[in-house]
Amino acid sequence: MHHTPKWHTASPAPLPQTVAPPAAASAWSPLAHSLFRLLWTATVVSNVGTWMHNVGAAWLMTSLTASPAMIALVQAATSLPVFLVGLLAGALADIVDRCRLLLWTQGWMLAGAAVLGVLTLVGATTPWVLLILTFVLGLGAAMNAPA
Repeated sequence: MHHTPKWHTASPAPLPQTVAPPAAASAWSPLAHSLFRLLWTATVVSNVGTWMHNVGAAWLMTSLTASPAMIALVQAATSLPVFLVGLLAGALADIVDRCRLLLWTQGWMLAGAAVLGVLTLVGATTPWVLLILTFVLGLGAAMNAPA
């Protein structure tokens, strides 16, 4: 004789009718929140600034030296910090307040870009100064990414 368990034969309880199905979310719906919109806008502006620096630094290096190695080192100075501090940056982002980390890293990158801008305007940028400040900006970006 086959016995059917009680849990199998019991009919499920009806769902309450007061719960409305979730509305279909638009891809733009997160922008309805002012804090998210502010963070998204700041991220876009920061990324555009980083891209402008990448192009401008390589272009500036071509006017400072004709050495292909030095020109290639500009991209290395931008990318190397990710490999050097990426793991540390991820751990730090998990430990500290991310808002404060973002403020520090963005401030760090602003200071580096400002120094580079002033030095370039007064004609004091050398290939090595450009590489060092590009590395400084890369450190800021590497620390900023996980936050």
